[in-house]
Amino acid sequence: MNKLIITITFLTLFPFLPVQADENQILVEQECKRIGDKLGSVNVNDCLAINLVATDGRSVKGAPILLKEYPPLPSRSPLGKVLLIGGIHGDEYSSVSIIFKWMRILDEYHSGLFHWNIIPLLNPDGLLRKDSQRMNENDVDLNRNFPMEDWENTALKYWVDKTDKNPRRYPGKAALSEPESSWLAEYINEFNPDVIVAVHAPHGIVDYDGPRNGPYKLGRLYLNLLGTYPGSLGNYAGIQREIPVVTIELPYAGIMPTRSEISSIWRDMVKWLSENITEEAYIESLDKNQVAAPS
Repeated sequence: MNKLIITITFLTLFPFLPVQADENQILVEQECKRIGDKLGSVNVNDCLAINLVATDGRSVKGAPILLKEYPPLPSRSPLGKVLLIGGIHGDEYSSVSIIFKWMRILDEYHSGLFHWNIIPLLNPDGLLRKDSQRMNENDVDLNRNFPMEDWENTALKYWVDKTDKNPRRYPGKAALSEPESSWLAEYINEFNPDVIVAVHAPHGIVDYDGPRNGPYKLGRLYLNLLGTYPGSLGNYAGIQREIPVVTIELPYAGIMPTRSEISSIWRDMVKWLSENITEEAYIESLDKNQVAAPS
């Protein structure tokens, strides 16, 4: 009887111990169920098949930020590290769905050319609420919440003067005030990517911030610089930290590109990354082009 009492007391005091190994899987299953119920082009089984992991990042409402890593392979040294992000804005459904399509490609064809870390949905609270919204649960635009020098006179002033306090563009009370953007900034420091690719909608273009030149064309999307906004990821990572940030703006937020266009964007992106992911790759690509050019 005493042994039984001790066992029950121990499990009561430390209930996490027996399920710790399964906790990550439970979190992933819960989020995949929510994602599959929300998105028409990603069902629950599609999500579960990717074998995502729950990071220590949490949304305002406590939802885990999911991640999939495609690490270096023993057979080759990767050209560099790529951080691929979808769902920064919760009402841009296609920006999440297309990431799942690309992860399926990597599941089958990951060759070790790059070391990928992929975050399909940075803003789960914005997407997975009944009425999806651009902002997070605190009504902050995560893509305006990244650090800027003199926040009051840059990000906040821009919001007041240039957007007339548009609630969809609210940058927050302070830089990295939101758990999602704060976690991403820390994760960028941890992973130290050579390139960041962020997927948005619905402008139907390619945008770019950072050193060197961005991709002229990805699929049918052409380079068209939208400008660098205070508090945006492009400003923070691309301009301030000089990490190239490629922003893919899909044509529609609620409609996926065709299967052939999804593949075309992917192929062009991989080609551009191969030639630009590091300074060394960029210089080598210039040399190859000069050799190939007719005299």
